[in-house]
Amino acid sequence: MAVAHKGSISMGLVLIPVGLYKTTIDNDIHFNQLCKDSKERIQYKKYCRHCNKEVASDDIIKGYEYEKGKYVVMTNEELEKIKTKKDKTIHIIQFARMSEVNMIYYEKDYYAVPETGAEKAYELLRQALLSQRKVAIAKTVMGTNEKLLVLYPTKDGIIVKTLFYQDEIAAVPKNVPKMKLEENELNMAKMLIENMTKPFEPAAFQDEYQARLREAIHKKIQGQEIVAVDTSGPSNVIDLMEALQKSLELSSGQHQIGSA
Repeated sequence: MAVAHKGSISMGLVLIPVGLYKTTIDNDIHFNQLCKDSKERIQYKKYCRHCNKEVASDDIIKGYEYEKGKYVVMTNEELEKIKTKKDKTIHIIQFARMSEVNMIYYEKDYYAVPETGAEKAYELLRQALLSQRKVAIAKTVMGTNEKLLVLYPTKDGIIVKTLFYQDEIAAVPKNVPKMKLEENELNMAKMLIENMTKPFEPAAFQDEYQARLREAIHKKIQGQEIVAVDTSGPSNVIDLMEALQKSLELSSGQHQIGSA
């Protein structure tokens, strides 16, 4: 797996060289865009209207539009020059309790893997954080963006989570009123949750739609027709108590089957 970013975790005077690796793999089916008539792939070209020609990647530079139609050009060398030593490290600013970081701020995850020789310092940080159930709040520059980070300890290593800044979080689009609930409604909801509660096992879940999509693609290749897999109509249950009661009965039956 290719390294996404390299740097050193800076904790006071302690430096821990690490590489950041993506934590996820894209297994989804991706479609290409084709011309309806020829069935040939649609191509997107980088084109300069002024030069009337296609532009190669090596001939593309970064420009910031400070006025309409006016750009200031920034080279990669100039962008590197404005980075401080601190920008080139994953410098820890403070520590916080795990529970204090709201999940809405999490953006992307990376595995932090120590470079050769940094394993002991890495393990020291991991164990110290995990024993106190704390995370490290840090910053680093990745590309042209200063990223706010959380160094999150696990039993196997450290996950680096990039965070959104406060001004990047959109406000709730609509205030949801706090409705008054009947005690029996709440009790039934709690029972339903209890019946459906079991240990979370990630391996127990698969992308079922992708599996059906692969099967449908295979059928199309074989010249077969795609048949609807679900022809049932919408549920007519609209009463909250009735819906809870039916859900509870269904979950109770499944719970008994699972316990058998």
